[in-house]
Amino acid sequence: MTIEWKSFASSYLQIIRERLPDFPARNSIIWNNTPGALLTLPTFTDSLRFMPFQFENMNFQPRSNYTAVIYVQIGAPLNPNNALYKLVKTITRSQFIAKIIILWAADRSTPSRKRWPPTYHIPFHVINLDNSDRKKPYIFQGPVNIIDSANSQAAEIIKKSHDQKGSVHSSNSQIFASTETTDERLSISQRFFPFKEIETDAVLSLDEDAILNTDEVDFAFTVWRDFPDRIVGYPARAHFWDDSKNAWGYTSKWTNYYSIVLTGAAFYHRYYNYLYTNWISLLLLKTVQQSSNCEDILMNFLVSHVTRKAPIKVTQRKGYKDRETSRSPWNDPDHFIQRQSCLNTFATVFGATLKKKNFKSKAVQKMEENIE
Repeated sequence: MTIEWKSFASSYLQIIRERLPDFPARNSIIWNNTPGALLTLPTFTDSLRFMPFQFENMNFQPRSNYTAVIYVQIGAPLNPNNALYKLVKTITRSQFIAKIIILWAADRSTPSRKRWPPTYHIPFHVINLDNSDRKKPYIFQGPVNIIDSANSQAAEIIKKSHDQKGSVHSSNSQIFASTETTDERLSISQRFFPFKEIETDAVLSLDEDAILNTDEVDFAFTVWRDFPDRIVGYPARAHFWDDSKNAWGYTSKWTNYYSIVLTGAAFYHRYYNYLYTNWISLLLLKTVQQSSNCEDILMNFLVSHVTRKAPIKVTQRKGYKDRETSRSPWNDPDHFIQRQSCLNTFATVFGATLKKKNFKSKAVQKMEENIE
């Protein structure tokens, strides 16, 4: 299918709807530019200023700060030698950081305030994602250090997502038809919830053991500001067609191209959190939930579907380490098989696979990027 069909002709129901008195017509800029009206949700904002793909059309610039969101699954004991502790210190030194949010999904109880490194003037939120009764909400006393319970907000977002699926997808392709689920288990997709604490355009998504220095973080952010509709980050992966299996394959090996930038260390626009939660089919979200895997691949599919462009990889001084502990699910032998299965499921549902980009050994040459 062509971009014209997906952006315009396939949206005939939405066009008719906006001719009705109770449905206000939207700005012609939305209709006359990709990705079109179906992927520009008015429930997110009434201003084009906050849409990642409208910055260039409207001659806007993204705001010059970001929110770091660190997803914690393992929750190793927190001390100055711990990777998470070091990561918070690294982010605190960034010249562009506006807020740090910890999404705590580990079985261990949330560390007390004195265990965390000082963040000084930078707001610091720790959000419990576990719904168990033993995890109580805390409030760190002080002007900038807060720890909050996300249970009520997470439940509200889940309910809102379920309520809106029919209306959001009714004007889209049938392949995105809603599939309801009553499974309320903690899902790894919660790392992409549009939490109200995220107020900046840019989100820096991090795994708890990401190894980056402050210069690398700041450089990636400056690159993202030039490409605010893309995922911009460090760890990259690739997909390929496997003739022997007649299916798509997934590889972490070094190749001369990439098509996925992992969200364990990547910048993206916060609108994609909203799309991920409120637009993606629950069938796909359930695939992620049941496997406790593939949420990063799904986010890459979403952004690729919106932009028709590849993500952007930047290089770093140290090699990216996905996980550092043997308890990690990333070290499970089934993990790789699951990701290949997810890749094929997502490609089938989206009707297309990911966009590829040839790899350059140097840091991204921002001025010569022409990724299609």
